[in-house]
Amino acid sequence: MVLVCALSALRLNFFERLEWVTYDMRAQAALKLPEPTGTNFGFVYMDEDSIKAVQNGSVGFHFGLLWPRQVYGCLLQELEAQGVRTVAFDVIFGGLRPDHPPVRMTDGRLVESDEFFAMELQRASNAIIAVTEDVQPPAMFATNALPGEITTEKDADGVLRRVRAFEDHVWWHPAFEQAAREYGLDLAEAKVETNQIVLYQGTKEIPVPLDTNGEFSLAGFGARLWPGAPTTAKPFVRQRVWHMGIVLAAQELKLDLDNAEVDLPHGKITLRGANGVVRVIPVDENGYFYIDWGIGPDDPRIARESIGSLLLQNRYRRAGETNELRNRWEGKLVVVGSAVQGNDLTDRGATPIRKDTLLVSKHWNVANSIITDRFVRRSSLATERWLIVILALLSALVTWRLRVLMASLLVVLLALSYVAWCFSMFGNERIWLPMVWPVLGGFFMTHVCLITWRVLFEQAERRRVRNIFSKIVSPDIVNELLKTERLSLGGTRREISVFFADVRGFTNLTDESHARATEYVKEHKLNDAEAEAYLNEHAEESLRTVNGYLGLIADTIKKHGGTLDKYIGDCVMAFWGAPTANRKHASACVHAAIDAQRAMRELNQQRKAENNKLEIENMARLSAGLTPKPLLSLLMLGSGINTGLTTVGLMGSESHISNYTVFGREVNLASRLEGLSGRGRILIGETTYVHLKRDDPMLAAKCVELPSQEVRGFRTPVKVYEVPWLPEGARPMEDEFPSSPTGETIFIPKHPKKP
Repeated sequence: MVLVCALSALRLNFFERLEWVTYDMRAQAALKLPEPTGTNFGFVYMDEDSIKAVQNGSVGFHFGLLWPRQVYGCLLQELEAQGVRTVAFDVIFGGLRPDHPPVRMTDGRLVESDEFFAMELQRASNAIIAVTEDVQPPAMFATNALPGEITTEKDADGVLRRVRAFEDHVWWHPAFEQAAREYGLDLAEAKVETNQIVLYQGTKEIPVPLDTNGEFSLAGFGARLWPGAPTTAKPFVRQRVWHMGIVLAAQELKLDLDNAEVDLPHGKITLRGANGVVRVIPVDENGYFYIDWGIGPDDPRIARESIGSLLLQNRYRRAGETNELRNRWEGKLVVVGSAVQGNDLTDRGATPIRKDTLLVSKHWNVANSIITDRFVRRSSLATERWLIVILALLSALVTWRLRVLMASLLVVLLALSYVAWCFSMFGNERIWLPMVWPVLGGFFMTHVCLITWRVLFEQAERRRVRNIFSKIVSPDIVNELLKTERLSLGGTRREISVFFADVRGFTNLTDESHARATEYVKEHKLNDAEAEAYLNEHAEESLRTVNGYLGLIADTIKKHGGTLDKYIGDCVMAFWGAPTANRKHASACVHAAIDAQRAMRELNQQRKAENNKLEIENMARLSAGLTPKPLLSLLMLGSGINTGLTTVGLMGSESHISNYTVFGREVNLASRLEGLSGRGRILIGETTYVHLKRDDPMLAAKCVELPSQEVRGFRTPVKVYEVPWLPEGARPMEDEFPSSPTGETIFIPKHPKKP
């Protein structure tokens, strides 16, 4: 989240372009929704037919592509005659044109074309003329009309989305402009000081003195050019020129632009007008605001007429032919601009609503926003950061708590819901909420990072689980554990069945084996090294014997889905019902005990058969005077089982040895039952018996209830049941293996190995 918030603050070009694309999509979608619109906008356009009409004289003129100002004067004259409220010329009038033909007035006077246009501007008193940062209209026009900024600044991708509310222009005195043209001076590089202005002609400095009032002298050169003018004048004036659309709306609402409250640090410009009208324009720190492109050039709510048509009506009006006149522009806010294509008058470009748009439409869209008090408001950087954090936390919560596939699907759905909300907020409220960083960073980057974390770290956890359980449960249970989305190995309460199986006779076997080995060492007078080697070899053989029995029991436990807990000397502890749930854990545990007893019986039968062969071989060895080979030990099994609620989990240290085990009262009872079981018997507790009656009634019916037993650690006697396990028709264990309890036969090597 910190990374995404930091990156979003940089406004990186690639991601900013992506955000612009989403903005354009929202602007296009918003066109399909109803929007409050001023009803008195109009567009008077120059088209190819108008150019031809002026060229062929059908409207009373014979001019080429670059029209003299008298053409616009006649256009303004006609619009005023029809009662237009305001006329905004999106046409640049740069400098005076004394070379244009004069205009013959109705009284027969000839008036210069520029003067005629200035007269019409003065008579109308409601015209707006274009100003750019490079071109300012002549004073003759500027003093008779309102200035309107029309400079267009497109975004880096070539799309016009915003305009600047105003520009602060410097208007130089004509004397300075004249000097700049004649002597190649760069007024933009002029340095204004307290008592002079320094102009630059290349590297040469030309100082112009200023008096105490900050004025320069017009004596000499200036007096010849402007006879009758004051002897001193201001070298320049500063003027704030508002965007033409704002000026157009100000005429409609009677807004006071001269006393506007500009607060760029707080992102607002407040305009006040008559009857308590207040409009607050949301701007950035540089004074830019976004255009609400709700009214296209071909919108039916916009009155449209060509310049050629209006000039023709003006010709009829001047000729007194009133029957041909129409009056459709009364009370309209009119924008005059170009709609031609393929020449220098083309004014088209890309906007959010379409790739090719008449850019003159920006003026009435800006004016409409102010009139209807409906602006595009881009959320602040702080809002964007909060959205990133909130969506990232939501994505993290979903990713962490759900399975990967489900989490991914839900994150996509949440992202789509957020996108739909952004579209809705723009369409209904014109609020531009960020989409790229909250969706890509907040939703998806968080999701991908957490998925990656889970893949890396949970794989390590799975390896740890596999290492812990691969030796104590069957491979099927290990795989089932690894499929678990969230495996909890911490302590938890769970009902399980515990199995204790003790190899009977092993302790006596080892004691007697060690005594015989010691006697052998004394008898053969082995030195220390030989004695140590012999005793170690003897101990290894004893361990191999008991491990054979214990391994057989462990394999049987895993075969029945049990968890091998630990070896306690010659005793095996196992349980069912954890870590994976097993509803029939008691039945599975008892059947494992039965199969363990039967496996021990089969192993003893095999070892007994081996002993029969050894006895025959030993008779031959005795006849030959050789030492007989030792017989194999036959050991038996005592089993105890109990069922109940226990605490199960990992015990130990993460950095050392940890064991997945169970403990509690029911575990202790299972251990006590194993101690009571003797040799070759299976004893179970009452709860285990109840489970058997539910899960395996046939086996439960064969169980034999024994007298209640006093058990150490338990205040009251406990009920005990014995589970029969011998196959039908099998001989009792005492009859089949009479020598098994003692384990007398052990392996004693004839010659000890050298160390």
